[in-house]
Amino acid sequence: MTKLLPFEQPVEQLRTKIEELKRATEDADIDMSAEVQRLEDKLHEVETAVYTNISAWNRVQIARHPERPTTLFYIEALCDDFIELHGDRLYGDDAAIVGGIGTIDGQAYTIIGHQRGRNTKENVKRNFGMPHPEGYRKALRLMKQAEKFNRPILCLIDTKGAYPGKAAEERGQSEAIARNLVEMASLTVPIVSIVIGEGGSGGALALGVANKVYMLEHATYSVISPEGAASILWKDASRAQQAAEAMQITAPHLLAQNVIDDIVPEVLGGAHKNPTEQGRIMKQFVTSVFATFKGMTVEQLVQQRYEKFTKIGRFIENE
Repeated sequence: MTKLLPFEQPVEQLRTKIEELKRATEDADIDMSAEVQRLEDKLHEVETAVYTNISAWNRVQIARHPERPTTLFYIEALCDDFIELHGDRLYGDDAAIVGGIGTIDGQAYTIIGHQRGRNTKENVKRNFGMPHPEGYRKALRLMKQAEKFNRPILCLIDTKGAYPGKAAEERGQSEAIARNLVEMASLTVPIVSIVIGEGGSGGALALGVANKVYMLEHATYSVISPEGAASILWKDASRAQQAAEAMQITAPHLLAQNVIDDIVPEVLGGAHKNPTEQGRIMKQFVTSVFATFKGMTVEQLVQQRYEKFTKIGRFIENE
């Protein structure tokens, strides 16, 4: 059974009531179909209200859901076949970032993304989806390989942030992220980045300098977590919900500010409710987006990427 989030309780209560009535109908041989239909209509109304008028904090909770589809799930859903490539050729292989070559409807792509675990053992292996410098260097190596062989690049973003530990800093965490930003800006192949869960800080941005940047409907994208922002602003991490509302980190907010280009729809209640259908939606979306780059020259691709990021933000110039 899918883990319920606090705000989903009204929906689950109605579902439970409907199941009880259905069992009563079977056991007592009483026709309660009219009442069941009434409750099912009510359930649809409640579901629509709960998942349509959703707060920023509730979106944060959905983005962090332990059963939310990960990069490896989407790779399997998207690709006819996929070969994972390992290592940065400098230090080692970081399991928090996965990448390789896959084919989608006969077209070869380089696909790179953050990878979280589904349980404690997997999370330890994947470092909870927080990459070390070698993860970003692996990603850059695969991007440069894609450029060499003229393969489009798809990046899937899902991390709380780059790993902030001592070892990561000693091996050049900030330099690795900065180099990715510089190199991605000038790559000569199309790049599409999609935030599929949490997009946190520079750890997310290191895979986010793309021709087109998208977010799943219930994903988040921010410079810092709501808890971190609350700790800095009010010295109180428990005010994370207030911070999430103020930070405008959800897909609708960021689309309005031109930080992202569009929103990838999710199944009702979030991608974890029906991963198979969500995979189908993603595949259709990805193939349609990359089709828009056909016929563009290298100069046009690089210029489009440059113009995208120069348009972000609002400012006033004083004479």
